[in-house]
Amino acid sequence: MQIRKLRKDEVPPIDLLLHADPSEEMIMGYLQRGVCYVAEMNHDIIGVYVLLPTRPGTMEIVNVAVSTHYRGKGIGKALVQDAIENARLSGYNAVEIGTGNSSINQLALYQKCGFRIIGIDPDFFIRNYSEEIFEFGIQCRDMIRLKLDL
Repeated sequence: MQIRKLRKDEVPPIDLLLHADPSEEMIMGYLQRGVCYVAEMNHDIIGVYVLLPTRPGTMEIVNVAVSTHYRGKGIGKALVQDAIENARLSGYNAVEIGTGNSSINQLALYQKCGFRIIGIDPDFFIRNYSEEIFEFGIQCRDMIRLKLDL
């Protein structure tokens, strides 16, 4: 597997980004302001993440997604670790990430990668998404914010 920056002449893998964020409008907004990276295997894009500078010294991973057939193989962890390293090499001193209260697997992954919970944005997904989101039978309402100091 190879992780690389998406070239300017390439179309972002929207279908894959939609795995992690059901709003194409939100995705298009942060793709314009951030940098998209893709994981490839045999010339197929199997994973993606987007890095976005948010505040001085802070980079945010705003989307991480792995193709359904490749989940559970460490690709998500490799993408998060690559994002951390890219932020570090770019001179940032912190990386943040947010996920839904119902995103149990993502919460575990981010904490295994060293992120710590720093806050909750109550009803974020109710305010910002027109459709209800459910995972594991739990309604996704709140944004759990995590941070890793570099």
